[in-house]
Amino acid sequence: MAFEPADRERRRYRRLHAPILIRPVSALAYRAKRKVNDISLGGLRAYSDEEQKAGTRLELELFFSDDTSATVLAEVVWVTPLAEGSPARFDVGLRFVDARPDDLERIARLLDEG
Repeated sequence: MAFEPADRERRRYRRLHAPILIRPVSALAYRAKRKVNDISLGGLRAYSDEEQKAGTRLELELFFSDDTSATVLAEVVWVTPLAEGSPARFDVGLRFVDARPDDLERIARLLDEG
């Protein structure tokens, strides 16, 4: 998804394409993990086949490349339907609402490395 320059100026955090996988924490957690499209200290963007509404809060498990994971609470900020043949039905922007400081530190280290 392309962002207009005005959108870039509104961003508070630098984003990075990182080797992180994600899945919801729920009874449906058996679902396959999905790649995070990009991540920042403020949130992330990922594909989803499940339609979400802006304002919905989701508990998510993030899987890092060192075989560790973190659980965060995130809020859906925006949802964009994708064209047929895309990797998923929706592109979803999520804002971190609650995350442990040490997990945010891990994300910050990834951003520094990227």
